[in-house]
Amino acid sequence: MDHITQLAATLGQRLLEAGAQVSTAESCTGGGIAEAITRIPGSSAWFEAGYVTYSNHQKTQQLGVPQALLGRVGAVSREVVEAMARGAQTNSTARFSVAVSGVAGPDGGSPEKPVGTVWICWGAAEQLIAERFQFDGDRDSVRRQTVKAALEGLIRLTVGEIQNRG
Repeated sequence: MDHITQLAATLGQRLLEAGAQVSTAESCTGGGIAEAITRIPGSSAWFEAGYVTYSNHQKTQQLGVPQALLGRVGAVSREVVEAMARGAQTNSTARFSVAVSGVAGPDGGSPEKPVGTVWICWGAAEQLIAERFQFDGDRDSVRRQTVKAALEGLIRLTVGEIQNRG
């Protein structure tokens, strides 16, 4: 079992113990977090929904991210992943959520948001915890590192071990 699958299995066990479910809101990972979660047999007991909102239009349409916010701060930002995480919770019955948006490359970066910049937000009830990451490597590597970080954060969140480090 690879490391990401092990993380997803651990997350599933924690969510089962808590009697809780999770939903995902993904952009740069293109559904990779939901795919990792659903590799685990029985994940339907703790995985509620996955939203793949690659375009800004779908972030607004599916998750309720304000169009004006996207125009003001861009999709790769704390504010947008917080809105995505909240939208995933609002649109599902999940207690927990995770949202990701980033620049996986090989192009699309800027001096302010170079390739490898990823924002992840974890949500639990009214709490939102967002963190900016700067991952190295090619597109596939950035995406895998994002899935791994998202799952690790969810595991920490389910046991109250995560704090907002921005």
